[in-house]
Amino acid sequence: MKRYLLLLLVCLSVVSLSAQTLNEAQIRQRVNQAAAAMKTMQCDFVQTKHLKMLNDVMVAQGKMYYQQRSKLRWEYTNPYAYTFVLNGDKVLLKNRQRNDVIDVNQNKMFREIASIMMSSVVGNCLSDDKTFKTTITTANGEWIATLVPKRKDMRQMFQKIVLHFNQQRAVVSCVEMVEKNGDKTVINLKNIRTNETINAAVFAVR
Repeated sequence: MKRYLLLLLVCLSVVSLSAQTLNEAQIRQRVNQAAAAMKTMQCDFVQTKHLKMLNDVMVAQGKMYYQQRSKLRWEYTNPYAYTFVLNGDKVLLKNRQRNDVIDVNQNKMFREIASIMMSSVVGNCLSDDKTFKTTITTANGEWIATLVPKRKDMRQMFQKIVLHFNQQRAVVSCVEMVEKNGDKTVINLKNIRTNETINAAVFAVR
């Protein structure tokens, strides 16, 4: 009988711990720990672009690959073929007609885009207090981080960036980017797999 009572107490304590509401500092810590442990990540994505002026929606699908610390491949497969590869300081832009390689250190816009994409994928931007004012809320089993740009150059591009995190894995599941003109891009990440080997050719820039 005592053994069953002890087991019940252990179960209740586990439920109690899992039900605790974490504060912002604890959520940031969980996300940072998950990002540090994530050596690779790959997934499918669905991107929905809401155009305010035209009252229209554009949908695209593709695949994303990430490898710590500075490798990212963003590949659109439908309805068009377009690939963005970040490997260190180099960016490859590829479509069916041409390939362009850009040094991000020589192009401020691409440096910003590359930085936002990389930090949004793993959630590192939650700790970037110089660039964003960040607030974190909890809703529908998610942590929702709203990032409002502080720097003038960032405010010229975005009103805000909203990251949705899966609470169990502390990984980004959705990214919303609201542009200065009111257009909004929503990217939902699907079939997420982490810490699996990715062929080096995926991140080749040439």
